[in-house]
Order: sequence, then C-alpha cells, then structure tokens
Amino acid sequence: CRKPPSSNPPPLLTLDSRRLYGPIWRSRFGPFDVVNVATAELIAQVIRQEGRYPVRTDLPHWKEYRDMRGQAYGIHVDTGPEWYRIRSALNPKMLKLKEVAAYAPIIHEVVSDLLQRVELLRLRSPDQVTVKDLASELYKFGFEGISSILFETRLGCLQEEIPTDTLRFISAVNDMLALSEMVLFFPRWTRHIFPFWKRFVQAWDDLYDVGMLKFNVCIRDAQYIISILVIYIILGTSNTLSWTLYHLARDAEVQNRLYNEIASVCPNKELPTAEHLTRMPYMKAVIKETLRIYPVVPGNGRLTVDSEVIVDNYWFPKKTQFHLCHYAVSHDESNFPEPECFVPDRWLRDNPSRSQHHPYSSVPFGVGVRACVGKRVAELEMYFALSRLMQHYEVRTEEGAPSIHPKTRTLLIPSKPIDLQFIPRA
Repeated sequence: CRKPPSSNPPPLLTLDSRRLYGPIWRSRFGPFDVVNVATAELIAQVIRQEGRYPVRTDLPHWKEYRDMRGQAYGIHVDTGPEWYRIRSALNPKMLKLKEVAAYAPIIHEVVSDLLQRVELLRLRSPDQVTVKDLASELYKFGFEGISSILFETRLGCLQEEIPTDTLRFISAVNDMLALSEMVLFFPRWTRHIFPFWKRFVQAWDDLYDVGMLKFNVCIRDAQYIISILVIYIILGTSNTLSWTLYHLARDAEVQNRLYNEIASVCPNKELPTAEHLTRMPYMKAVIKETLRIYPVVPGNGRLTVDSEVIVDNYWFPKKTQFHLCHYAVSHDESNFPEPECFVPDRWLRDNPSRSQHHPYSSVPFGVGVRACVGKRVAELEMYFALSRLMQHYEVRTEEGAPSIHPKTRTLLIPSKPIDLQFIPRA
C-alpha cells in the first residue's frame, strides 16, 4: 500500500507511550496533570460520563486575555449554562443538513474563486502546472468560506491583491495558534523576559480590531464571531483538503476512481449539489480516510466537572483532566489493519476491506454535545471543493518530490509546503 510518511515526535509520542504504559497513563503536559486514554473504548467511557455541560480543557491564557480586556469568553472558552445557551442558538443553523444545504450557492461562489486562484498560480509557475504551498491557498479558502456563510462578508482572501486588513487578520490567527502553546507552558514570571505573551495579546487584539472592522459589529458580537472563526480554523478544513490532494497525487488509482465517481454523478462538470453528494460514497470515504490518518488535532481533552468518574475500573475525582489520544486510536491496528496505509475502501459498506472498527476509533469532529459546531459546513465545503477540483484537474506530485511529514502546531499540519501539479482535464 501507499503509506504516509512517519510524523515527527508529538503524534508518535502517544503511540510510544501506549506501547510502554498500556492504554491509560498519567503524565505532565505543561501546567496540566493529565490522564491519557488511548483506546476507543476508554475514550467512549470518558465521553459517556461528561455531563450536561462538558468542558474540553481549561484555557487559562485565553481566559486571562478576555478578562484583561473585559470581553465575553465566547463558545470555545465559555462553560456551563452560558456555553450551552450559545451552542443551542448555533446548532439549528450549523448542524441541520437542510439548513446547511442552503449555503451551497455561497460555497460554490467561493470554490469558483479558489479554482480561478489555482489556475492563476499554476499558469504563473515556471512549468505552468505547479501550485506552490497549496495548504496556504486552501487556508485562505477556509477563511473566505466561513466568513461568507456566517457573516455574509467576503474577506478577499482569494483575490490577487489581498486587502491589508485581511492579511493582518490571517497573520493574527496564525500567530495566536502558534503562540498559544508557548504561552501556556512558560511560567508567568518569564513574561518580562520572553516576548511570547506580549505577541499573544497583540494577536488577539488584531483579531478583534480587524473583526469589528470587517464584520461591522460591536465588540460583544465580535467576541462571538472571532470565537467561531477560531474554532473553524482549528477544525482544519484547509489541512484536510491539503492532505487529501497530497495522497490523491501519489495514488493514481484512487484519484481515477474518485474522478470517475464524480464524473458519473455530475457529468460535463455540472455543479454538485447536496443531493449529488449522497451518491458519492467514495469521495466521502476518501475524506474519512484522510481524517483518520491526519486527525485535525492529534488529541482532545475532557475536564471532569460535574462528578467523579470511573474509567477502566479506576476512580477519578472531579477536576480530572483527560487527554483523548485520537491519533493513537485512529492508528490502532486492532481497529484499522495496516493503519499507516491510505485505504478509502475501509469506509465503504459491503466492501471486503471495510474495517470493523469501534465507533469512537476515528472521531475527527468530536462526539456528543461538545462535537464541532462547524462539522456540516466543513464537510460541505470539502466535498464541493474536492469534487470541483477533480472535475477540472488531475493532480500529480513533482518528480522527485520528497515525502511530507505532519507536525503538531496545535493542529496536525504539513511540516513542509505541499507543492502539487494541476494538469487540466479535457
């Protein structure tokens, strides 16, 4: 099979630790005292006891910034009844298929801009086929798509000349995510020595300043808007599409099969609809397999708040921080034979390669009431973007191109730019 390259240490650490310590172990992670669980069944046990208002993890540095600026926490930081109120208001708009399908025209408009951008970049390249650093272009596509859907505002991310305030906004999100771990792990007394906290605060300030300007809202509304945008970026649509195209370029058989399915359902480059997607099981399998190998985040958290819990016959008190090791579980041979192989068939019903896996073995959008609020929108964007890219181009790797390893920067991202060739289809 075509195996993805091994990642650098952060994701592999959970695999090594599971081999050393078994499916559950305790460790220190920055300021956190963490209980790691690394089987699907143990993750399920934690989730089933999470209570009415589950908490992923404490984010003291995010809370500190908002307290310092007198701002509301927003959906990613808030907990308890206030989080539930915000989430309940968003669910009908974001998670119902019928509601999300209504965004199709907006998404297609943004995908059309992405196609124009890809065409422009490949024609400008020396060989007139290669698009450099594809992930950065898909990152801009993600920004453009979610702002168009939620706020009926175009940021101009896919324009040839990107507006200055939009570039500032994108840079601020990058800085905030890159600095978040460093700010969390360095002791507070180091803040007057190292610049990380000051830069972290500046990144959030830029996010809110530009957010209020671009979305024409007050500071309180901007707090919720920015929270949703950050969640969407953390969702990692751009990374998932990047890894998908990377694997398709390296596996002509899978790519041809995907193209043939899309062409049979939407001949003559017909724009796909939500109904068309119901007849594209292989495309959904391709995305699922990408998310299995490269979960958006290598691990997630649950902080027990309401009650004591029992996991693997161990008793844990309130305020126990669990780390759900998604990367380790989705690479577990007991759930997915040859887990390092890219095999979309393992997700197809009535297929000999279909994996008999635990339902919690690959949960890229989370589960339960704290599951990702942007799941349906992200899926629709990925399906429409991938299907239309396949309609117009065959993707290939450059000759002699090195393998790309994932690395952890809050998200699981490519360690090097992904450069792919886009060959126009007849």
